[in-house]
Amino acid sequence: MSKKIYFTSEFVSPGHPDKICDQISDAVLDACLENDENARVACETFATTGLVIVGGEITTTTYVDVQEIVREKIKEIGYKPGMGFDSDCGVMNVIHSQSPDISMGVDTGGAGDQGIMFGGAVNETEELMPLAMTLARGIIVKLTELTRNKTLSWARPDAKAQVTLAYDEDGKKVLYVDTVVLSVQHEEDTGKDEIEKDLKELVIKPVLEKYNLDYGNVKKYHINPTGRFVIGGPHGDSGLTGRKIIIDTYGGYFRHGGGAFSGKDPSKVDRSAAYAARWIAKNIVAAGIAEKCEVQLSYAIGVIEPVSIRVETFGTSTVEESRIEEIVEKIFDLTPRGIESALELRKPKFRYQDLAAFGHIGRTDIDLPWERLNKVEEIKSHL
Repeated sequence: MSKKIYFTSEFVSPGHPDKICDQISDAVLDACLENDENARVACETFATTGLVIVGGEITTTTYVDVQEIVREKIKEIGYKPGMGFDSDCGVMNVIHSQSPDISMGVDTGGAGDQGIMFGGAVNETEELMPLAMTLARGIIVKLTELTRNKTLSWARPDAKAQVTLAYDEDGKKVLYVDTVVLSVQHEEDTGKDEIEKDLKELVIKPVLEKYNLDYGNVKKYHINPTGRFVIGGPHGDSGLTGRKIIIDTYGGYFRHGGGAFSGKDPSKVDRSAAYAARWIAKNIVAAGIAEKCEVQLSYAIGVIEPVSIRVETFGTSTVEESRIEEIVEKIFDLTPRGIESALELRKPKFRYQDLAAFGHIGRTDIDLPWERLNKVEEIKSHL
């Protein structure tokens, strides 16, 4: 019997405590950039029962009503009185201005910090994303839709999904979905049988079928495996900005440099260079020179050019990786300001807070510049 390889990714809902904090931090960033595209923002949020604390460093010429942003975001996510956390919670604002020691490096066009960033693409899905991550996210997106339109009247905002795929022994072909785990916060009087039936038929099944996967061939389901999930959100577990960085990107399929995205303006290469690395990797795979690609970029604080560029194709490329790296250096401006301009990060046509809700990478519902295949022909022309 041939050996199988298993891989798992997870995703959480916008009502998860950490994701609430990510969205608040990015909502503050959106408010700053709306009237001051040069704002410097490093905003962190902490949430617990009855309290949200917003802190960090912000330098901007505009006024931001932090209390209003926090309360409106909590309402939008769906928390109401009686859930242990709602928009009437206390809000503490402890924001101060950015350190001049940091800003002096950014003012000259350098990176806002040192660090390593990764981006990737793989031809498992039409959007060139890992399938396990795409399925886990799809389940949460569908669940959130049905929760907010009251189709699932018993569902509350907090939820987690996890999908395990079985691959062949080479790790290239998906054989089947091995396990689906889905935990959804619910009203007190909702029975486990109703929850399981609704989630399997209305949420999981249509997502799997969209990707031509046999719903009936899933080996294991774990639906609210503890049997009860009434207490959730920040009332059940405190939340903090930046604790769901793997969910924000590739679900663990590619490496991650460790820097969070939310609450940071584009001078922070943790965010902007990670988007650029995805842009590069996606165009490389779309150009047909690799089936799978991971790009690493590294930066030093205050330094304009990246310290290093690394392309890894895991043995799937038709071109030497060193040659691909040369092409990348020629056609992509990877200075912090070059990335900001190419990816429209200072004047975005999207809301950063929406990325915090459902992921920053591989989105098809929002026109994100780093998801565009606008460098494919240029890459091919240099081969």
